[in-house]
Amino acid sequence: MKKTHSFHIPVMGIGFTIDTPLKVAQYGMDSVISLVDDILLEKLRKMYSEKFEVPYHEISDKIEDFRAKRITSYLNLISDLASKKFEDLKNVSAEKSEELFNYISMLPDGSKIKSEFEKLTATDLDFSKLKNWVSSNLSMGAIDVNIMTKVDKDNYIKNEKLPVEFNDAHAALRGFANSKLNSSVVLSAGMNPRLYAYMSQFEDFFPDENGLFKKRIILKVSDYRSALIQGKFLAKKGLWVSEYRIESGLNCGGHAFATEGHLLGPVLAEFKENRETLQQSIYSVLTQELSNQNKPIPTEDLTFEITAQGGVGTFEEHEFLMDHYNLDSIGWGSPFLLVPEVTAVDKKTLDMLAKAQEKDLYLSDVSPLGVPFNNLRNNTKDAEKDVLINKGRPGSSCPKKFVALNKEFKETGVCTASREYQHFKIKALKAQDLSPEEYQKQYKKIIVKSCTCVGLGTSALLAYNLDTKVEGEGVSICPGPNMAYYSKVMSLKNITDHIYGRDNMVSRTDRPNLFIKELQIYIDFLKNKLEEARDSMNKKEEKYLLNFTKNMKMGVAYYQSLFNNLKSEFKDIKDTVLSELFASELTLNEIQLEVQNLTVKA
Repeated sequence: MKKTHSFHIPVMGIGFTIDTPLKVAQYGMDSVISLVDDILLEKLRKMYSEKFEVPYHEISDKIEDFRAKRITSYLNLISDLASKKFEDLKNVSAEKSEELFNYISMLPDGSKIKSEFEKLTATDLDFSKLKNWVSSNLSMGAIDVNIMTKVDKDNYIKNEKLPVEFNDAHAALRGFANSKLNSSVVLSAGMNPRLYAYMSQFEDFFPDENGLFKKRIILKVSDYRSALIQGKFLAKKGLWVSEYRIESGLNCGGHAFATEGHLLGPVLAEFKENRETLQQSIYSVLTQELSNQNKPIPTEDLTFEITAQGGVGTFEEHEFLMDHYNLDSIGWGSPFLLVPEVTAVDKKTLDMLAKAQEKDLYLSDVSPLGVPFNNLRNNTKDAEKDVLINKGRPGSSCPKKFVALNKEFKETGVCTASREYQHFKIKALKAQDLSPEEYQKQYKKIIVKSCTCVGLGTSALLAYNLDTKVEGEGVSICPGPNMAYYSKVMSLKNITDHIYGRDNMVSRTDRPNLFIKELQIYIDFLKNKLEEARDSMNKKEEKYLLNFTKNMKMGVAYYQSLFNNLKSEFKDIKDTVLSELFASELTLNEIQLEVQNLTVKA
């Protein structure tokens, strides 16, 4: 079925989109729930059960497989509540039609459904006829879920390691697979072969002979090669990827993956050019495996969607990406953090986001996963962390342990943001007899880590006035750089009208084009990498920096050709963009020369 909207709301943090489908699915909008924190899901299940007078039975952490059971129960509740909202919307009458008109008003202006509705309601309303039309034509938005594949901690009972299927990501997958949802799991943060193999144990992920799925797979990728490798790996298990969700390496929220300098535009162009090849090469592997497993082979070839996200901020950019690269949807993330109707953001953090400028949004080292993390300067979780550092007791008490993945000091794993890990690490550092300067440098690398697995969920608890005794009140938040250009709290209608060009929510006039913004961020990232390697360049670092620079120069050349050949798009900024590209080309030439000179000296 064709999507109702041409945008989707990606997962944001752990708690910010935890209940977003309950707020937008009735309007045909797709959104994504994070499955990291089953403790948070259970708290919200209790809250919503009480609010909607649904029987609630606590799922204690003392029972077997509690994590998967909590996730299944929460997803089933959200599915039931969202479906009821949608059914209520469809049950239109003279007294009850506001929600239906909201649904229609937020559709893109060129929508076939919208034009049909306007014709149908142009004269006197026949509610019986209208109800039949609504039932046949309106669809509910998808309630998708996200699993970070590498957040797959081993679990123990009394120091006895549980089987792999009780790992965190495995249990989350089982929780989704056992739910009543007919939707997709978004797999992000790289490949996990064990988890991918485990998916093949659930029949819902396999197509029937009509090519229909009860549960679908979305892969979040940042380049074509990754899509091909992971798509084929899953196909060898009999599993089909229904969507490749391409995300900018650095111009996005949350964790950032720099992709060795592959820029968004050229990546999208490669997908466009090779879409048919990707489909055919993976589908042939799939059909062979389905045959091997004696499973139904669809009577027609399966297809997939290609979508993109990361830094899109205007209707013109949205339309250009959709049309030029033949995309199926565009992800709009960070701006929705300023829409309380959609995301769970506490008042204090909401105010900070609205005031945030470029200097307040930075790529940090705070994530315990060891991956660059988009951060909001002076967020309350980092302030909480600094208080502990100043007391001489750095590190979190680690109440949830979802990223207790480091086994340097303990076989069961500890989190690098925890007090336990940092105590061991600082003790080992002191034993190295380093110079005061080098000691401080290494010390700061240890204590910079923040308890994000708690902090990224706490905002939802604060927003709903729920107990934070275990978590504390510190909030981590991870908006993309695009947040700098939005400066006011918005309604769902506001942001939807902005996306579709009916209104403008960007008050500043100096927002750069999304491709240029990403390019600038990549150049800053490359400069920092060069600075780190300057004193002790080795062959591996040299190869990385030169390859990174080469890929970026190819990206700049692609953009120069693209913008020179555009006839009607981006007319008002074309000269500025070409000027920025020329300056970036010169900068990259200088960086390349400096790397080569450093190599000669070494």
